[in-house]
Amino acid sequence: MARTYFGTDGIRGTANRFPITPDVALKVGMAAGLAFRRGSHRHRVVIGKDTRLSGYMIEPALTAGFTAVGVDVFLTGPVPTPAVAMLTRSLRADLGVMISASHNPFADNGIKLFGPDGYKLSDEVEAEIEQLIESDLSSRLAGSSDLGRTKRVDGDRARYVEFAKRTLPKQISLGGLRVVVDCANGAAYKVAPEVLWELGADVVTLGVEPDGLNINRDCGSTSLAAVRRKVHEVRADIGIALDGDADRVIIIDEKGQVVDGDQLMAVVAESFAEDRRLARPGIVATVMSNLGLERHLQGLGLELLRTKVGDRYVVEAMRAHGYNVGGEQSGHIVLSDYTTTGDGLVAALQVLAVVKKHGRPVSEVCHRFEPVPQILKNVRTRGGKPLDFDDVRTAIARAQERLGAGGRILVRPSGTEPLIRVMGEGDDAPLVEEVVGDIVDAIARVAA
Repeated sequence: MARTYFGTDGIRGTANRFPITPDVALKVGMAAGLAFRRGSHRHRVVIGKDTRLSGYMIEPALTAGFTAVGVDVFLTGPVPTPAVAMLTRSLRADLGVMISASHNPFADNGIKLFGPDGYKLSDEVEAEIEQLIESDLSSRLAGSSDLGRTKRVDGDRARYVEFAKRTLPKQISLGGLRVVVDCANGAAYKVAPEVLWELGADVVTLGVEPDGLNINRDCGSTSLAAVRRKVHEVRADIGIALDGDADRVIIIDEKGQVVDGDQLMAVVAESFAEDRRLARPGIVATVMSNLGLERHLQGLGLELLRTKVGDRYVVEAMRAHGYNVGGEQSGHIVLSDYTTTGDGLVAALQVLAVVKKHGRPVSEVCHRFEPVPQILKNVRTRGGKPLDFDDVRTAIARAQERLGAGGRILVRPSGTEPLIRVMGEGDDAPLVEEVVGDIVDAIARVAA
């Protein structure tokens, strides 16, 4: 069955355009509620959101869908995605929903679903929900006396603050560290500064004044200029840049240099290995992670298991093979000792713990390897399947042949935007730039 609604990370699109419309959200609530009605107990769902204006439209539509099939709804208001996953388990809910388009601009929104175990849904369960969305849902509605009820969750932010703080070793305080935290005017705008301050850090904040329209705008993990300037301005020890729903993080060291998810995974993997906390001798990352990370881990006697793009697939591989560290170059870091999904704040706390443990600057702690030159370019499309054209396939094959065994080419459609992503990496930077350009040109010609 072709996927009509779900992409690599839930359902996502432009707000008030298919599929992010009130009528679709209503059906998603009904379908997901029916899919998780198992047993005779009162069923419940936790619904959180980020700070987008369109959250006010999607939230009540989802709520109506769930209550229409007899599911009680717990509303949290703006909280990070990992908080929804945590609260779903804590409140013994049957499923959790996060209304967010993550790092996308405010005009987009999305619906992410979590099972009762706090993990994102499998492809199979998403397919089941899609079938239900397309079915006659009116015949499955609850009776008038069996409708679900709705309530606001009290203390939900406080629960997450305490949860996050407990992930930092008890003997470690962040006292003496000046930390700039950029919350992207998103879901963590209250909890992230509070956690860092309560753990002893001198906290300087950015992106903590959401207005519904400014989420991820010139701030956060995908727009680092502001946090880099602030780190320099206040002479901070570290900058922490979260995205709109705070499930990813990028670090800025005291020199203003960017530390991406690959470097952060290396930091955590080495630290866990030193403390004999790695469940297996290696980590899980996606095909996008830099070849330099793989070589670095091999030098430490650790393996890198690769998956397709999407933190959901990283988590599935971690669970299937017994790993407790995984993530993406983009900053999704999954530490299954603590969380069931990416958590930017928790990942940042683990890095800060290493910094405090070794008493060294962030620039020394976090730059673990020299990345192999890597080029990533996006080609916007108008639909269709440009990768099926012979000219494009030929360009890709020729590029891989020219790079040889010392390089990689990866071309894939984005799961969240109308883009084709072209990535190339290898030891010969000019050659990588050239072959990626050739592929981009070939796609652009057929996608115009």
